[in-house]
Amino acid sequence: ERNRTEAYAVEYDRERADHSKTLLDRVLQGDLMDTMISRQSFGLLWLNPPYGDLVADHSGASQYQGSGRRRLEKAFYQRSLPLLQYGGVMVFIVPHYVLDDELCGWLTNHFTGLRICAAVDRTFKQVVIFGIRVRRQDLARPREVAAMREHLRAIGSGEQAADLLPATWPWEQYAVLPIANDLEHFYRITLEPEQFSEEVLRLRGLWPDFTLHFGQTGAQPRAPVKALSRWHLALALAAGAITGVVTSRSGRVLVLKGDTYKDKVPKTEFTEDEDGNVFETR
Repeated sequence: ERNRTEAYAVEYDRERADHSKTLLDRVLQGDLMDTMISRQSFGLLWLNPPYGDLVADHSGASQYQGSGRRRLEKAFYQRSLPLLQYGGVMVFIVPHYVLDDELCGWLTNHFTGLRICAAVDRTFKQVVIFGIRVRRQDLARPREVAAMREHLRAIGSGEQAADLLPATWPWEQYAVLPIANDLEHFYRITLEPEQFSEEVLRLRGLWPDFTLHFGQTGAQPRAPVKALSRWHLALALAAGAITGVVTSRSGRVLVLKGDTYKDKVPKTEFTEDEDGNVFETR
């Protein structure tokens, strides 16, 4: 039931993200790779990743782990899998040709109860994959796992065609379990452009303090009322108040640059109390 379900989404497209915010509880507009989301905090993942090859400068390229063809769908899968709790349900929508031997191996090692159907709209040659995440020791018998892997691979290579997704689900329904872990983190790492723009307009940057920061630029510093003592001269030099090229009265040109450092001076004190006891303090 919708009133007992919290729905979250990460959507890259601005228009779709704005529309999603009217339907779901929380929506992040941006790249999934640019988010911080708590692990194993969802009972169901509905994944519709971007399609295409993974180029070197993509934000997910540095996190990609695999030896097969580098695809956006596979990087998206790797990033999303840890978010689903064990016993949770996955719905994975990808073009059938993405199902190479590597991705088929991931799916059969991470999920049980796998079922694959062809999407009704064949424009992008999509298939819909359903499964329940399990630990590896809880997988079905090796022979069944190998058979499912070969079935997925055959559909990916075009040797077999997946059955069309039925209008009415004829098989046993997948149960979405309550989450075991609280969702502590769900946010975008970088600022959203609109949020950043709103903050700039609200704070107005440095313009309100323009005179404070830039009013003295180009102004000639005033000479001190009287000659500086050696102590005040040392402080001014160390603080950088007196710096740069300085010409003395004799015409000698000096370059001044101040610096400060700490120097420990050992000191020992002896005190005597009323009873004649002597104490040494360092």
